[in-house]
Amino acid sequence: MSGSNMGDWFGGAGGSSRGSGQGWPIAGLWEAMEQLRGQFEQKGGTRMGRGDVRTAVLALLAEKPMHGYQIIQQIEERSGGSWKPSPGSVYPTLQLLADEGLIQAEESNGRKTYSLTAEGREVAGAAPEKSAPWEGSGTRDSGRTGALPKAGIDLAQAVAAVGRSGSPEQVKEAVAVLEDARRRIFSILAQD
Repeated sequence: MSGSNMGDWFGGAGGSSRGSGQGWPIAGLWEAMEQLRGQFEQKGGTRMGRGDVRTAVLALLAEKPMHGYQIIQQIEERSGGSWKPSPGSVYPTLQLLADEGLIQAEESNGRKTYSLTAEGREVAGAAPEKSAPWEGSGTRDSGRTGALPKAGIDLAQAVAAVGRSGSPEQVKEAVAVLEDARRRIFSILAQD
């Protein structure tokens, strides 16, 4: 979105910016958001290697017992949002580790909490020099990861809200803020 066509995006070219999106190309904005998300994901996908879920589970359970949902949350949190394994990869891994005798499950209040067995502690501690998967380069944690696309998408959602229900004055003010933000962001790239 260059500054020259910002008015078109916000209904500034003769369209109304209030109400049910008249003059406001909501579909175009959502399409642009999806393109933005796609550009970030093309930089290097969020998939991790086959053994990374296993390594991550062992590393987390070495710290304390957890249930499956906690494991998923911790991986997402520690990777800065760039990696969130699906339950379809975590729960089979937990079952495999239990079958191997490396973890055990204890059920409480309808929820299984997993912890390392003695053998599991040996395996988890066998390679202390190996970093956890979320600490490696595979997680794309280089400024192009979770925080930046999330901030862009959050901004786009706020802009869409102003476009849907803001007054013409509010839309004009939002355009000014966005133009200033764009200049400031480009100035970051200009720094040494």
